[in-house]
Amino acid sequence: MTLPTDSTTVWIVEDNPAYRRALARELNATPGLVCTAAFATAEEAIAAVTAGPTPEILLLDIGLPGMNGLDAIPKFRTVAPATRVVVLTVFEDDQKISSAVRAGASGYLLKLAPVDEITARIREVRAGGATLDAKVTERVLGMLATPSVPAATDYGLTDRERAVLVRLVRGLSKKQAAADLGLSEHTVHTHIRSVYDKLGVHTRSQAVAKAVRENLG
Repeated sequence: MTLPTDSTTVWIVEDNPAYRRALARELNATPGLVCTAAFATAEEAIAAVTAGPTPEILLLDIGLPGMNGLDAIPKFRTVAPATRVVVLTVFEDDQKISSAVRAGASGYLLKLAPVDEITARIREVRAGGATLDAKVTERVLGMLATPSVPAATDYGLTDRERAVLVRLVRGLSKKQAAADLGLSEHTVHTHIRSVYDKLGVHTRSQAVAKAVRENLG
Protein backbone atom coordinates (compact mmCIF):
# COMPACT_ATOMS: atom_id res chain seq x y z
CA MET A 1 0.00 0.00 0.00
CA THR A 2 1.35 3.43 -0.96
CA LEU A 3 0.67 5.90 1.81
CA PRO A 4 0.18 9.66 1.44
CA THR A 5 3.13 11.48 2.97
CA ASP A 6 0.90 13.12 5.58
CA SER A 7 -1.11 10.02 6.49
CA THR A 8 -1.34 8.72 10.04
CA THR A 9 -0.93 4.96 10.33
CA VAL A 10 -3.46 3.21 12.54
CA TRP A 11 -3.63 -0.41 13.67
CA ILE A 12 -6.69 -2.08 15.14
CA VAL A 13 -6.79 -4.79 17.82
CA GLU A 14 -10.39 -6.02 17.91
CA ASP A 15 -11.73 -9.56 18.15
CA ASN A 16 -15.10 -8.88 16.49
CA PRO A 17 -14.34 -9.49 12.79
CA ALA A 18 -17.33 -7.52 11.47
CA TYR A 19 -16.54 -4.46 13.60
CA ARG A 20 -12.83 -4.78 12.81
CA ARG A 21 -13.45 -4.78 9.05
CA ALA A 22 -15.99 -1.95 9.24
CA LEU A 23 -13.69 0.24 11.33
CA ALA A 24 -10.72 -0.40 9.03
CA ARG A 25 -12.88 0.52 6.06
CA GLU A 26 -13.98 3.79 7.71
CA LEU A 27 -10.41 4.70 8.69
CA ASN A 28 -9.16 4.12 5.15
CA ALA A 29 -11.98 6.29 3.82
CA THR A 30 -10.96 9.17 6.11
CA PRO A 31 -8.47 11.65 4.60
CA GLY A 32 -5.17 11.61 6.49
CA LEU A 33 -5.74 8.24 8.16
CA VAL A 34 -4.81 4.77 6.93
CA CYS A 35 -5.30 1.42 8.64
CA THR A 36 -2.32 -0.72 7.71
CA ALA A 37 -3.00 -3.73 9.96
CA ALA A 38 -5.73 -5.27 12.10
CA PHE A 39 -5.52 -8.09 14.64
CA ALA A 40 -7.92 -10.25 16.60
CA THR A 41 -5.68 -10.64 19.67
CA ALA A 42 -3.22 -8.57 21.66
CA GLU A 43 -0.60 -11.30 21.32
CA GLU A 44 -0.65 -11.04 17.52
CA ALA A 45 -0.35 -7.26 17.64
CA ILE A 46 2.49 -7.33 20.18
CA ALA A 47 4.42 -9.72 17.95
CA ALA A 48 3.86 -7.40 14.98
CA VAL A 49 4.99 -4.22 16.72
CA THR A 50 8.01 -6.06 18.11
CA ALA A 51 8.99 -7.04 14.57
CA GLY A 52 8.26 -3.53 13.27
CA PRO A 53 7.49 -1.16 11.69
CA THR A 54 5.13 0.31 14.27
CA PRO A 55 1.96 2.39 13.78
CA GLU A 56 1.50 5.91 15.06
CA ILE A 57 -1.86 5.04 16.64
CA LEU A 58 -3.06 1.70 18.01
CA LEU A 59 -6.81 1.27 18.63
CA LEU A 60 -7.15 -1.37 21.33
CA ASP A 61 -10.22 -3.20 22.58
CA ILE A 62 -10.30 -4.31 26.23
CA GLY A 63 -12.37 -7.49 26.09
CA LEU A 64 -10.01 -9.62 23.99
CA PRO A 65 -9.49 -13.39 23.98
CA GLY A 66 -6.26 -14.37 25.68
CA MET A 67 -4.47 -11.28 27.00
CA ASN A 68 -6.96 -8.49 27.71
CA GLY A 69 -6.41 -4.97 26.50
CA LEU A 70 -5.60 -3.49 29.90
CA ASP A 71 -2.78 -5.98 30.45
CA ALA A 72 -1.53 -5.36 26.91
CA ILE A 73 -1.15 -1.57 27.21
CA PRO A 74 2.14 -1.58 29.19
CA LYS A 75 3.54 -4.23 26.85
CA PHE A 76 2.79 -2.07 23.83
CA ARG A 77 4.30 0.93 25.62
CA THR A 78 7.48 -1.08 26.23
CA VAL A 79 8.02 -2.53 22.75
CA ALA A 80 6.67 0.48 20.83
CA PRO A 81 7.04 3.60 23.01
CA ALA A 82 6.37 5.96 20.10
CA THR A 83 3.00 4.37 19.38
CA ARG A 84 0.03 6.11 20.99
CA VAL A 85 -2.39 3.52 22.43
CA VAL A 86 -6.07 4.50 22.35
CA VAL A 87 -8.61 2.23 24.03
CA LEU A 88 -11.77 1.68 21.97
CA THR A 89 -14.31 -0.32 23.94
CA VAL A 90 -17.88 -0.74 25.14
CA PHE A 91 -16.79 -0.57 28.80
CA GLU A 92 -17.17 2.75 30.59
CA ASP A 93 -16.77 1.81 34.26
CA ASP A 94 -14.44 3.78 36.50
CA GLN A 95 -12.04 0.93 37.24
CA LYS A 96 -11.31 0.16 33.59
CA ILE A 97 -10.95 3.84 32.69
CA SER A 98 -8.52 4.56 35.51
CA SER A 99 -6.59 1.33 34.85
CA ALA A 100 -6.19 2.23 31.16
CA VAL A 101 -5.01 5.76 31.94
CA ARG A 102 -2.58 4.55 34.60
CA ALA A 103 -1.21 1.95 32.18
CA GLY A 104 -0.30 4.67 29.69
CA ALA A 105 -3.23 4.88 27.26
CA SER A 106 -3.36 8.16 25.35
CA GLY A 107 -7.12 7.96 24.96
CA TYR A 108 -10.28 6.13 25.95
CA LEU A 109 -13.10 6.04 23.41
CA LEU A 110 -16.42 4.22 23.32
CA LYS A 111 -17.51 2.10 20.37
CA LEU A 112 -20.98 3.63 20.48
CA ALA A 113 -19.50 6.99 19.41
CA PRO A 114 -20.05 8.00 15.76
CA VAL A 115 -17.17 7.06 13.48
CA ASP A 116 -16.48 10.69 12.59
CA GLU A 117 -16.03 11.45 16.29
CA ILE A 118 -13.62 8.53 16.67
CA THR A 119 -11.55 9.69 13.68
CA ALA A 120 -11.54 13.28 14.96
CA ARG A 121 -10.23 12.11 18.33
CA ILE A 122 -7.54 10.02 16.64
CA ARG A 123 -6.33 13.24 15.04
CA GLU A 124 -6.24 14.88 18.49
CA VAL A 125 -3.95 12.14 19.75
CA ARG A 126 -1.78 12.38 16.62
CA ALA A 127 -1.42 16.13 17.26
CA GLY A 128 0.11 15.36 20.65
CA GLY A 129 -2.92 15.51 22.91
CA ALA A 130 -4.85 12.94 24.86
CA THR A 131 -8.49 12.18 24.20
CA LEU A 132 -11.44 10.92 26.18
CA ASP A 133 -14.99 10.22 25.09
CA ALA A 134 -17.38 12.87 26.47
CA LYS A 135 -19.03 10.32 28.79
CA VAL A 136 -15.63 9.12 29.93
CA THR A 137 -14.50 12.68 30.63
CA GLU A 138 -17.47 13.12 32.98
CA ARG A 139 -16.52 9.94 34.82
CA VAL A 140 -12.86 10.95 35.10
CA LEU A 141 -13.79 14.34 36.48
CA GLY A 142 -16.12 12.55 38.87
CA MET A 143 -13.20 10.39 40.02
CA LEU A 144 -11.22 13.55 40.69
CA ALA A 145 -14.11 15.00 42.68
CA THR A 146 -14.68 11.84 44.75
CA PRO A 147 -11.40 9.91 44.86
CA SER A 148 -11.14 6.50 46.44
CA VAL A 149 -7.74 7.46 47.84
CA PRO A 150 -7.28 11.01 49.21
CA ALA A 151 -4.32 12.99 47.96
CA ALA A 152 -1.31 12.54 50.19
CA THR A 153 0.30 15.76 48.97
CA ASP A 154 -0.34 18.58 46.54
CA TYR A 155 3.27 18.31 45.22
CA GLY A 156 3.63 22.07 45.52
CA LEU A 157 1.48 22.72 42.45
CA THR A 158 0.46 26.34 41.99
CA ASP A 159 -3.14 27.25 41.22
CA ARG A 160 -2.18 27.86 37.59
CA GLU A 161 -0.35 24.55 37.31
CA ARG A 162 -3.35 22.78 38.80
CA ALA A 163 -5.63 24.50 36.29
CA VAL A 164 -3.39 23.32 33.45
CA LEU A 165 -3.36 19.78 34.87
CA VAL A 166 -7.17 19.70 34.99
CA ARG A 167 -7.24 20.57 31.30
CA LEU A 168 -4.77 17.79 30.54
CA VAL A 169 -7.13 15.39 32.30
CA ARG A 170 -9.97 16.67 30.13
CA GLY A 171 -7.92 15.82 27.05
CA LEU A 172 -7.31 19.38 25.85
CA SER A 173 -4.29 20.06 23.66
CA LYS A 174 -1.78 22.73 24.69
CA LYS A 175 -3.39 25.11 22.21
CA GLN A 176 -6.88 24.42 23.58
CA ALA A 177 -5.69 24.73 27.18
CA ALA A 178 -4.01 28.03 26.38
CA ALA A 179 -7.20 29.40 24.80
CA ASP A 180 -9.31 28.14 27.71
CA LEU A 181 -7.03 29.82 30.26
CA GLY A 182 -6.27 32.95 28.26
CA LEU A 183 -2.55 32.15 28.16
CA SER A 184 0.03 31.71 25.43
CA GLU A 185 0.95 28.21 24.28
CA HIS A 186 4.52 28.86 25.46
CA THR A 187 3.28 29.70 28.97
CA VAL A 188 1.13 26.56 29.07
CA HIS A 189 4.09 24.49 27.87
CA THR A 190 6.19 25.94 30.70
CA HIS A 191 3.50 25.07 33.24
CA ILE A 192 3.24 21.53 31.86
CA ARG A 193 6.99 21.00 32.19
CA SER A 194 6.80 22.26 35.78
CA VAL A 195 3.87 19.92 36.53
CA TYR A 196 5.84 16.97 35.14
CA ASP A 197 8.86 17.87 37.26
CA LYS A 198 6.84 18.25 40.45
CA LEU A 199 4.88 15.04 39.91
CA GLY A 200 7.98 13.09 38.92
CA VAL A 201 6.50 12.01 35.58
CA HIS A 202 7.67 12.25 31.99
CA THR A 203 4.54 12.00 29.86
CA ARG A 204 1.05 13.40 29.68
CA SER A 205 -0.48 9.96 30.29
CA GLN A 206 1.55 9.55 33.48
CA ALA A 207 0.48 13.01 34.68
CA VAL A 208 -3.19 12.31 33.99
CA ALA A 209 -2.94 8.91 35.68
CA LYS A 210 -1.42 10.46 38.80
CA ALA A 211 -4.04 13.21 38.84
CA VAL A 212 -6.86 10.66 38.67
CA ARG A 213 -5.26 8.34 41.22
CA GLU A 214 -4.40 11.04 43.76
CA ASN A 215 -7.13 13.64 43.26
CA LEU A 216 -4.81 16.38 42.05
CA GLY A 217 -7.33 18.18 39.86
